[in-house]
Amino acid sequence: MANDIGHDAGYVLESRAVYIFAGMGDLFLSILLAALALLLVSAGIEDVRARTIANWKNAAIALMAPLWWWASGMGWGDMGVQLAIALVVLALFALAFALRQMGGGDVKLIAALALWLPLQPLVWMLLVMAVAGGALTLAMVIEKHVRRSTRPIEIPYGVAIVFAALLTLGEPIFNHLS
Repeated sequence: MANDIGHDAGYVLESRAVYIFAGMGDLFLSILLAALALLLVSAGIEDVRARTIANWKNAAIALMAPLWWWASGMGWGDMGVQLAIALVVLALFALAFALRQMGGGDVKLIAALALWLPLQPLVWMLLVMAVAGGALTLAMVIEKHVRRSTRPIEIPYGVAIVFAALLTLGEPIFNHLS
């Protein structure tokens, strides 16, 4: 009987430890998402002000992704798929950079975000990014015409990327609340 009590007590402690760890995992996931959101907003502001996105911000976003994978319980196979998708995205957008259609910081930001998002949300983000980027470009072309400026337009495409990423990341949160 004493042995059963000890066994039950051990089970309760083990269960509590798993529960506490799971709760801390949720906290850690929340901290990672908050850090990602802050980095994204910072990158968007920087792109508007200077038409550049600092390498350290893109690197931080990319380096936090494996922590996200680990904390969300992603398996090795899924991690490999996520990395492969991000490499394909990097290659495709590097082509846009080579054609002078997109800045290097924008390409790195998209690739870093591809490390975070599964394929379907990533495609959704890219579609929203394209629409937002098109709207931003149109607004800047109209503004250039109204001001009768002869300077070339530099689109802060990071704004469209950040908008799309935040919308994509927030979508499950908003759906959960409704």
